[in-house]
Amino acid sequence: MTKIINFRNLAIGKGRPLAFIAGPCVIENHESCLKLADKLKTIFQTKEIPFIFKASYDKANRTSVNSYRGPGIKEGIRILADIKKQLNLPILSDVHCKEDIPIVSEVLDVIQIPAFLCRQTDLILAAAKTGKPVNVKKGQFLSPWDMKSVVEKIRSTGNEQILLTERGTSFGYNNLVSDMRSLVIMRELGYPVIYDATHSVQLPGSRGNVSGGERNMVMPLARAAVATGCDGLFLEVHEFPEKALSDAATMLPVNDLPYLIDQLLEIHRIVQLA
Repeated sequence: MTKIINFRNLAIGKGRPLAFIAGPCVIENHESCLKLADKLKTIFQTKEIPFIFKASYDKANRTSVNSYRGPGIKEGIRILADIKKQLNLPILSDVHCKEDIPIVSEVLDVIQIPAFLCRQTDLILAAAKTGKPVNVKKGQFLSPWDMKSVVEKIRSTGNEQILLTERGTSFGYNNLVSDMRSLVIMRELGYPVIYDATHSVQLPGSRGNVSGGERNMVMPLARAAVATGCDGLFLEVHEFPEKALSDAATMLPVNDLPYLIDQLLEIHRIVQLA
């Protein structure tokens, strides 16, 4: 039996509405982040579906030392706090070191552990001890059954607010593949499973000093994940993806989102009947 994760006015899990985590890869500036959050709120509110806004204050795992990382924790959390206050949205962001957690836990509703750090015990325990929902992205190097150990680390603190996210598996050099069996296997661990449809189409480091990607595969894979039975979708979106300062090759144009949502909701409706 899959546990239902409840926080604020949201409920994520089997039998509940399909949830969405969406936003830009990284905070580029206050104005653009707030504008996009407001647009996303309108889209999801119109369709009456759960929505968590995401944006990173620091992308600590960029390909190049010269790549834009974000405004940093101090300014980034200030921006996210303002968006939360102005738009009354639940907020998610990723953390890369346990020292950040006391700061971010004052603002974030969901703390995310990046894929590359999903085995970092001290970071996971520190996030779990906040009592907040923890979303762990399965490492590209892990099998889905390996996530059992990650779940046990979080549960050891008494925190049962766990989300597990599939974001593709390394497939040779500079490539990822999505195995939809992973969604089923991870869900058997007893917690809701999210599918990251945009990071799953990355081609890591394929352009030398930046990662490439196959944006045209975002929609087909998102549909496949919902048909498989995931509990939510993680989507990075942007007003003008080609101008984005991070993950430009994989983010979905925000204007394409309503069309995709309609498809996913219909697929989810049919799956729920099965």
